[in-house]
Amino acid sequence: MKTEVIKLYENREDVTLTTYILQDSPELLAGKMRPAIIICPGGGYFNCSDREAEPVAIRFAAMGYHAFVLRYSTYCEGSGRFPDIMKGIEENVNSQYPNAMREIGKPMLILREHAKEWMVDTKRIAVCGFSAGAHNASMYAVNWQEDVISEYFQEEKENFRPAAAILGYTLSDYVYMRDVMEEYTPMDKAFFAASVKAYLGEEVPGEEMLDKVSPARHVTEYMPPTFLWATSEDTLVPVQHSIRMSHALAEKKIPFELHIFEEGPHGLSLSTQASAEARSLIYPDAAKWSELAGCWLEKRFALPLPEKSSFEELLEQGQI
Repeated sequence: MKTEVIKLYENREDVTLTTYILQDSPELLAGKMRPAIIICPGGGYFNCSDREAEPVAIRFAAMGYHAFVLRYSTYCEGSGRFPDIMKGIEENVNSQYPNAMREIGKPMLILREHAKEWMVDTKRIAVCGFSAGAHNASMYAVNWQEDVISEYFQEEKENFRPAAAILGYTLSDYVYMRDVMEEYTPMDKAFFAASVKAYLGEEVPGEEMLDKVSPARHVTEYMPPTFLWATSEDTLVPVQHSIRMSHALAEKKIPFELHIFEEGPHGLSLSTQASAEARSLIYPDAAKWSELAGCWLEKRFALPLPEKSSFEELLEQGQI
């Protein structure tokens, strides 16, 4: 496996693309291209969680896909710390919309640039995310064909097309989130208000802006096939966000799959010991999401394998 960290900005250390590129071999694909997954960790637009980064990349690599972790612009700029949200936060223009969404476009171009060297099938690149990272991935999946991305990079729109989206416990509707805030605890209200300010520059944005950054409200025929999963016990990002996204996909006849597990809090990642910092983040039922996503991906991203191995062919030819 080839791993390296690529800076997306020359003068910044916090926005990076980490590669998990599988080595080729005559016993594997023998020079054929592999699909790829770009992973956006969550973290409330404050940070990019390590728990939703490398463990997930390795899981997809085990399925036979190249994996790439995008650490996009966040409020705390890669420090890993959280601000004192009960006191409110100052504005940080780097973490504000549309920066994080646009930054998914850069890896798309990087993968195309290195497609031959890395053996990447550029027609089969998926975006994957968790929580705020899933919101970022879904914003990209909804907007990849818009000028806000292609004109910024001065590239053809088709160069940014994702082939699939995998969204874990996604936030999909900021208008809905605002409307249910009264049901939240004071701490959760403060977290959400600070997260909104980190992403939009103000704690109480107007209706137009909240609608603009609610991907479930803007699904079109350009949205790629989508895999959604969440837990019904999630109290931070209610399961209704995944349900609302599934309704929008169904209305536009976009292929999708939705899995809602009964148990588990927000932020499970793989829901196994590979991604957990405590046993409270291990739920065997919810952990099945990655296997289900693998089956779903294989319908679209099946590896270009021959019917028989070279060993079997040599046996049939009597050369062994």
